[in-house]
Amino acid sequence: MLDNLRDAVRKFLTGSSSYDKAVDDFIKELQKSLISADVNVKLVFSLTNKIKERLKNEKPPTYIERREWFIKIVYDELSNLFGGDKEPKVIPDKIPYVIMLVGVQGTGKTTTAGKLAYFYKRKGFKVGLVGADVYRPAALEQLQQLGQQIGVPVYGEPGEKDAVGIAKRGVEKFLKEKAEIIIVDTAGRHGYGEEAALLEEMKNIYESIKPDEVTLLIDASIGQKAYDLASKFNQASKIGTIIITKMDGTAKGGGALSAVAATGAVIKFIGTGEKIDELEVFNPRRFVARILGMGDIETILEKIKDVENYDKMQKKMEEVVSGKGKLTLRDVYTQLIALRKMGPLSKLFQLLPGAGMLGQIPEDQLKVGEEKMRKWLAIMNSMTYYELDNPSIIDKSRMRRIALGSGTEIDDVKELIEHYNLMQRTIKMLKRRKKDVEKLLGQFGGEGS
Repeated sequence: MLDNLRDAVRKFLTGSSSYDKAVDDFIKELQKSLISADVNVKLVFSLTNKIKERLKNEKPPTYIERREWFIKIVYDELSNLFGGDKEPKVIPDKIPYVIMLVGVQGTGKTTTAGKLAYFYKRKGFKVGLVGADVYRPAALEQLQQLGQQIGVPVYGEPGEKDAVGIAKRGVEKFLKEKAEIIIVDTAGRHGYGEEAALLEEMKNIYESIKPDEVTLLIDASIGQKAYDLASKFNQASKIGTIIITKMDGTAKGGGALSAVAATGAVIKFIGTGEKIDELEVFNPRRFVARILGMGDIETILEKIKDVENYDKMQKKMEEVVSGKGKLTLRDVYTQLIALRKMGPLSKLFQLLPGAGMLGQIPEDQLKVGEEKMRKWLAIMNSMTYYELDNPSIIDKSRMRRIALGSGTEIDDVKELIEHYNLMQRTIKMLKRRKKDVEKLLGQFGGEGS
C-alpha cells in the first residue's frame, strides 16, 4: 500500500525538473496513490488543497531548501489524514485489565487475540485468554493452539453455546488466578451490513463482564466502508479502541485507516502479517514516515528541528542585545547544539542587528571547530545549573572539578569561559552602537528603534 510514494519522494528530492513542475508532478502522484489505496476522493482533494494552501501562505525556515520544506508539509498533512498526533495508550493504567474483542466474521479476531496476548506477555504482564466464540467450531481450538504457542493459558467450554456465560466464567477464573490482562475473544458471525446485531451481542457480553476496554477489529480490505462501522461502534461504546487487521498487501488499507481516523476513533494497533509478532502500535506519524521513506523524512525532520532551534537562538540573542534578556552558559549550550550542523559560530553574529559593526573582531576568534564544540558541551554538562546561570562564580577549584567530570583539561574550561566573556563584551558593544545610532537618528528627526 502506497509503496510508490517512497519512490516519488526520492525522485522529487533528487530530480532535475523545476521546483514548480516537480511539485505539480508529486501532487498528481500523491492523488493517484491515495485513490488507488481506496482513500475517499473528497479526502484526497481536501488533503492536496491543504498542501497547496500551505505552500502559498508559508515560507520555508532559514537554511531549509524548498523541496525539503514541501516534503515536510506533505508529511504533516498525510499524518493528519491518518489520525494526526493521537498517541494510543497501550499500557493499562490499572490492573487487572479486561479487554473485549469484537468484529464481523473474517476480520481475524482469534488470531489477533493471540497476537495481543503475545504483545502484553512480552511487556511482562500475566495474561489470560477467554474463548467466547461459540458459533465458529474451530475458534476455541485455534485459540488454544495460539495460547500453547506463546505460553498463555486459555479458558473455553467446548460444546457450550452460552457465550455470555463462558465470557463471565472465564474472566472470573483468571481474576482469581491474579491475571493482569484478560483478553476475551467473542463471536463474529455477523457480516457487513448487520452491525446492529453485532453491537447488541457486544452489549450483552459487555454488561456481563464489564470490560475495561472494548476493541473493534476491522479488516483493512473493506476500505472506505470502515467509516460506517467505526462510526456506529464509536457511538455504541465511548471507551472503544480499534485494531485494523490484514494491513499487509491490501490495496484498500489507506481507505480503512483514513476512514476510521475521520470518525475520531482511536486506532490502537494494526496487523501487518500472519505471524504472532506482526502487530504494531499505530502511530500516524511513524506510519507516514515509513511510507514516504523513513530515512529521507527523518533527515528532513532533523534538519528542520535544527533550524527551529537556530531561530529560537537568534530570537534570544536579539532579546539580549535589546536589553530584554541575559546571556548565560545555558544559552551558549543551546547555540552550540544548534550550530553544530549550521556552520561556524560567527554566523550567530551575522544574524544580529548591527553585527556589521564588528569588523574589528578577528574571524578566527569567533570560529569554533567541531572538536572544540564537543569538549565545551561536555564541560557544560558537568556544570551545575547555578554555574551555567552564573559563570562568574567559576573559580579555579570549580574549574578542576568541572574538568575532571567532563574528561577535559582546565585550559579547556578556561577557554570556554573566555569565549563566553568575549560574547558578553561583543553584546555590550552592540548595545552601545545601537544607542549611538538611535541618538544620531534622533538628531536628524529620525525614529529610534
